[in-house]
Amino acid sequence: MGVSKSDSIIIVGGGAFGLSTALHLAQKGHTDISVFDKDDSIPPRFSAANDLNKIARAEYEDPFYTDLTIKALEAWKTPLYAPHFHQTGFFHCVSGEAPQKAIETLYRFQASAEKNDLIKPHVSAIKNRQDARDGCWQLDGELPGWHGYLNKFDGYVHSGNALAAVYRAAQAAGVRFFLGEQGAVEEVVYVSTLTGRKASGIRTKNGRFHPASLVIVAAGAGVNRLVPELGTSVVAKSWSVAHVHLTDDEVSALRGIPVIYARDLGFFFEPDPKTNLLKLCPMGGGYINTDPKNGVSYAPEVLSDSAFLPEEDEAQLRKLLAQTLPSLADRPFVRKSLCWFADTNDSDFIVDYIPNTSDSIIVLSGDSGHAFKMFPVLGSFTTALLEANDNKQPVARWRWKEPKEAGKADWGGDVSWRLGQSKEFASILPRRAAKL
Repeated sequence: MGVSKSDSIIIVGGGAFGLSTALHLAQKGHTDISVFDKDDSIPPRFSAANDLNKIARAEYEDPFYTDLTIKALEAWKTPLYAPHFHQTGFFHCVSGEAPQKAIETLYRFQASAEKNDLIKPHVSAIKNRQDARDGCWQLDGELPGWHGYLNKFDGYVHSGNALAAVYRAAQAAGVRFFLGEQGAVEEVVYVSTLTGRKASGIRTKNGRFHPASLVIVAAGAGVNRLVPELGTSVVAKSWSVAHVHLTDDEVSALRGIPVIYARDLGFFFEPDPKTNLLKLCPMGGGYINTDPKNGVSYAPEVLSDSAFLPEEDEAQLRKLLAQTLPSLADRPFVRKSLCWFADTNDSDFIVDYIPNTSDSIIVLSGDSGHAFKMFPVLGSFTTALLEANDNKQPVARWRWKEPKEAGKADWGGDVSWRLGQSKEFASILPRRAAKL
């Protein structure tokens, strides 16, 4: 199709993929870019990236993603992104009770880090409790059987603040934002063509039609509702998030700790000095919300439906704290929720045109819980597609994926680095208090 610099482009979704793409398009000279999001402000509460922090870990089992993340981490050190990047290190271990799959995965990640010439000098082995204390003296728990490695090349990013910074930069570059009622997209509108159909714009829930030469859908866990053609190639999946509120002294004592990651238990970050919150996440197979009619998992449309911490996850986080920071093991958890994002069964992204739409609509999806570390370069994936001479996604693994056969509810659990089976959202919903 070909999109000129003056053609109208609509981006659905103001999260990580949407904001990065908007900014990259503006920097490439596109002058008519509009972002639509159903929340009233940016960063939107529905975005998985609207969070205190995300891990910025470079080592992957797949060298392709290691190289890509190294490139992204360099971009995190540029002026727009640097205030939000914290190179505190990645303390990657398993406990003494870890299953064999967790241990083998850990070893593959460690081998990847030690094989890379740029990362290797930053890696040190953790063989026992003393090694762990040498790497992070604040860990005063028993750390029973913990072993792994510390990689000081890695760290974390303050994702919510980074989204806000790119939002401001995109506005300054001329990108328009439609939020709340004006930005809630009901559907992508198509017109018939001789070869199929073509996207002509979007219709918002207030009934207004917005024309566009190109529609880019970057709707996170909500992508299947707007692009049903994805079927089960993308699944809305969630993991728990909880926080502990610390005193000023406790925050100071934990300043600069690496990301503490026990592959069989969970992980936590350096506490946020503005909110005094220590964020924790348990490991596991995650939660899906499958529609029995079509086998597709959809994220709940109401945020309050996900504002809780499943009992099993709470017990796991208590165990993690008891082994690492025992003084916090019984501290109340606050700001509890499930974080929903779009998952693919191979953890690869989808950055491509929908087939048979005259190259008029692009899907950006498959965050799979590891995209945000690449936030500064995410938008370049789309600009590279638009600039491809053959109109094909240059990276074969990011091309359109035909839907998998419905009926296999836990296909996402096949990913090598995931532990456990996915559970249905309905099975872990808290019991509602009986009304009198």
